[in-house]
Amino acid sequence: MEIRLLHGAAIAPYIDDLARLRLSVFREFPYLYDGTPEYEADYLAAYARSGRSLVVLALDDGKVVGASTGLPLVDVAPEFQQPFLAQGRDPASVYYFGESLVLPEYRGQGLGVRFFIERESYAHKLAEFDYCAFCAVERPGVHPRRPADYKPLHGFWRNRGFLHDPSLRTTYAWRDLDEQESSDKLMSFWLKELPI
Repeated sequence: MEIRLLHGAAIAPYIDDLARLRLSVFREFPYLYDGTPEYEADYLAAYARSGRSLVVLALDDGKVVGASTGLPLVDVAPEFQQPFLAQGRDPASVYYFGESLVLPEYRGQGLGVRFFIERESYAHKLAEFDYCAFCAVERPGVHPRRPADYKPLHGFWRNRGFLHDPSLRTTYAWRDLDEQESSDKLMSFWLKELPI
C-alpha cells in the first residue's frame, strides 16, 4: 500500500479518482448519497484551488483505494462556516477535515487512523489553526436503510481525540438514493484542539 500526500494544484489529476470514491462510498449508510460526476468535479475543485489543502491517497498497485481530504474552513462552503460564525468563533482558526473514504475490501487495515494522523500533522505544521473539525450527517436511530450490522464511527472519532459539539450544526443538501430531489440533511461538528 502506498500513501501519497498531495497539496493544491497537485490534486487536480486525481479529481476523477476522488469523485469515483465519493460516489461509491457515500452511497452507503448513513450518507445514502446519490451524486453525479459533474457535481463531484465542481466540489473537489476547491481542494485543487486551495494552497493549504491536503489529499491523502491510499494506492494499491497504482489504484486509488482510499482518500482523505482537508483544507482551511474559510475555503469551504458557507454552510460549514456559518455555525462557527453564529457562535462568534473565527472560521480562520479551523482546519476542516472533509471526507475519509476507504473501499470496503480495504477497511480494517489502519487507513482511517493514518488519514487522521496525516491531516492533523499537516494542520499542525501550518501553524495557523487552533482546531481541526469535521461534520457528520445525523440520521435517526431507526432508519429504513440502516443496515443491521451498522456501527457508527463515534467511538473511533473519540479515540482520535475528537469531541462532538452538537451546538455546531448545519444543513447541507443532497439527494438520497430514494429521493427524487435534493433535501437538506442535518449535520453536526466534531472538534479537536491542536497542540501549540
